[in-house]
Amino acid sequence: MKGKKVLYLEVAMQLKHDILKEKYPLNTLIPSETELEAQFKVSKITIRKAVEILVQEGYLEKKSGKGTTVISNRPFNKLSKALSFSTVLENKGLTLQKKLIAIEEINGKELGIGLAGKVVKLTRMYYLEGEPYILFEHYLPNMTQSIESLSSDSSLYSWLAYQGKDISYIKDEFDVAEVTPEMNRYLEISKPFALKRQRYSYNVQNELIEYSIAYYDIAREPYSIEYEV
Repeated sequence: MKGKKVLYLEVAMQLKHDILKEKYPLNTLIPSETELEAQFKVSKITIRKAVEILVQEGYLEKKSGKGTTVISNRPFNKLSKALSFSTVLENKGLTLQKKLIAIEEINGKELGIGLAGKVVKLTRMYYLEGEPYILFEHYLPNMTQSIESLSSDSSLYSWLAYQGKDISYIKDEFDVAEVTPEMNRYLEISKPFALKRQRYSYNVQNELIEYSIAYYDIAREPYSIEYEV
């Protein structure tokens, strides 16, 4: 933990990566301050500042006399007070499952969004209560890590964060798309149109680290967003 970087930020980042990797599972305690001091070879105040950052970002909860508990392992806690769509569905008691369809490489120029060179295309299906619901196409530029380590049912954004590709902000664009035979091969939509969402995910350097196109069968379940105000 030596160098010119701010120590408590380094510690916070490492702890967050450990949470995303589930080294510290949801609803369990992280090591004590003393144990973390020894692990990172830093002062108690550095550990306290690092933990406070993760408390503010919604990953940890401190309780006097009980320790510090992991309360979230989602990568977007710090982005806003909006619940993710998957969380909205879970809160309704609905089950959302993922299935990896294909991994391939394409030329970034094909996307028409200013990318060049090789881009990893990841295609996944989401099933709501066992029925086809969302067709996802994720595009990952500058991907040097092996995407093979991403399991079919894991969170792509948690995986990206663990690889050091932290998302600073996201832009979503929504439209209506005509259902093509290729889309219907996976979605089995009864209506001629689907909700289309394009997502641009950027890091703090304003570099695009993930672009995705998703098609939703909103006849099964409407897309909804819930905000804390």
